[in-house]
Amino acid sequence: MLLIDLKTKLNPDLYNVLEGEGINELRPCQIKAIDRGVLDNKSLLVCTPTASGKTLVAEFASMQSILNKIGKAIYIVPLKALANEKYKEFKRKYGHLCKITISIGDLDKAEPYLQDYDLIITTSEKLDSLLRHHSPWVKDVNTIIIDEIHLLNDVTRGPTLEIIITMLKRLLKNIQIIGLSATIGNPRELAEWLEAELILDSWRPVELKHGIYLEGQINFY
Repeated sequence: MLLIDLKTKLNPDLYNVLEGEGINELRPCQIKAIDRGVLDNKSLLVCTPTASGKTLVAEFASMQSILNKIGKAIYIVPLKALANEKYKEFKRKYGHLCKITISIGDLDKAEPYLQDYDLIITTSEKLDSLLRHHSPWVKDVNTIIIDEIHLLNDVTRGPTLEIIITMLKRLLKNIQIIGLSATIGNPRELAEWLEAELILDSWRPVELKHGIYLEGQINFY
């Protein structure tokens, strides 16, 4: 599938940004996401290898929601460093189209200023704090991106992430959830819990080879 095939489906501003980034042809997981309704507010669980194009799926969902005036988007990441990285990336690409901010501070408060932003990049711990303060702007959220969603199985971060997903599903009946991960042990079970379409694909931009290094030589198998 070519990007031009989506010209009538994507918001015009989103299409122009992606075209300007030099994106001409979609990768397999992106094509599957389109086919499964990412542009139609459908929830998805995307389980594909690293660098296979999962972030663009998140951009499809979040920016389509924001630019079409459907609702805000929240991008959840596990680490502050990753939050900063995603903030810089989205700000560079979409900062001229919508208001983007990052909320990763340790202070436990409602942060009402977030009402004025369209895309909020945060950690699960920070979002948990915001939800517990009953931040009024949460009702305006339409799309939730959960990066590294396999951390639901992590003994330290998992319970918090599970709680906020459960809370958001109860608060926002028509919420679109996009879960992203390279490795999930029970993807079908997780997709069922999320009420999301499951996207599995093994394509990667660089072929993965297995081998044994011994005495200066690598024997591939």
